[in-house]
Amino acid sequence: MLVTSKNLELKQRLLGECLRIQNVQIQTAKSAMDEAQESANEHQGAGIEDKFESFREACQIQRDMFAKQMDEAITGLAILKRIVATKENKVITLGSVVHTNLQKYFVSASVGEINLNGEKYFAISTMSPIFKAMADKTSGDTFTFRDKQYHIEEVF
Repeated sequence: MLVTSKNLELKQRLLGECLRIQNVQIQTAKSAMDEAQESANEHQGAGIEDKFESFREACQIQRDMFAKQMDEAITGLAILKRIVATKENKVITLGSVVHTNLQKYFVSASVGEINLNGEKYFAISTMSPIFKAMADKTSGDTFTFRDKQYHIEEVF
């Protein structure tokens, strides 16, 4: 199927929404990480050492968990920034919008469900099992994932 400016506009809107979601995840993780660090610092040097030492340790573990989430979100953002939303994809690869008989996908970062104009899209990463099943296929091809047969209706 011929890629229209409407398709490229949709791809750009999907990319914009993924970028927005990824930036929110980064800010949320950073705020939570800073808050956990602040809690640990507030209890530093308090009187009953053992009790507060384990509390501070728990705060540090929590901070590290949020730091890991922030790193993953930053990595996702870097992947999103590599996508050229003005380019047509004939083969399923990073940046492709894929319409199948069962669902619609945007191969980008693992952001989850995105709703645009009442249409549901799933933003998936190139590391996801469903992407691996559809990679390098094109319009008209089929693939099987979790015992379901998918027919690729359109790729752009």
